[in-house]
Amino acid sequence: MNIVISIPAYNEEATIGKVINEIKEAMKETKHQYRILVVDDGSTDKTTELAKHEGAIVYSHPKNYGLAETFKTEVQQFLKLKPEADVIVHIDADGQYKAEEIPKLLQKIEDGADLVLGSRFKGKIEKMSIIKRLGNKAFSFVVSQITKTKISDAQTGFRAFTREVAEKIQIISGHTYTQEQVIKAVRSKFRVAE
Repeated sequence: MNIVISIPAYNEEATIGKVINEIKEAMKETKHQYRILVVDDGSTDKTTELAKHEGAIVYSHPKNYGLAETFKTEVQQFLKLKPEADVIVHIDADGQYKAEEIPKLLQKIEDGADLVLGSRFKGKIEKMSIIKRLGNKAFSFVVSQITKTKISDAQTGFRAFTREVAEKIQIISGHTYTQEQVIKAVRSKFRVAE
C-alpha cells in the first residue's frame, strides 16, 4: 500500500521532529511506501521549518483555523498528492499517540477495514483527566448508540482510513469531526474497526 501519514500541527516545534522520526522508525518495519504530510495550522514558531527539515511535505494555513478545519485540509491534500495514495493515517503532533502502533492500524486496513480507530481505551492511557475520560466515554456511548456499532473511542486522533472513505465522506462539522466521520462511515456501509 501507498500511505500518507498526516500530522496536524500548531506551534509544535518542541515535538514535531521527534514525532516524524518515530514515524520513520515505525514504517521501517513495514513493506509500505509512505510520505509524511504536516498541515501547519498557522504556527508562529519553527514547526514548518523543522517538519520540512525532517523531510515532510508541509502545507500551511495562513492563520490558525482549528483542528476540524486542519483535518479537512489534511484530507484535501491527501487526495491531491501524486502519485495517489491508498490510505491516510492521522496522528497528532504532540506525541500523545505512539507511532510504533501505526502498523497495527495498517494491518486492520489490510484485513478489510475501511476506517480504523486507535482506541485509547483498549490499552493503557498514560495521561487523561478523569473529566476528559468520562466525557470521551459518554461521547463514544452516544456514537455507539447512533451507529449501532460498539465504538470505545470515537474521539481518537489516531486513525487510518482508505482513499474511498476520504473521497466519499465530507466533513462539515467545525468541532465534532471525529464523531461525524465515524457516524457517516457506518451509515455509508464502510467497515469500521478499532
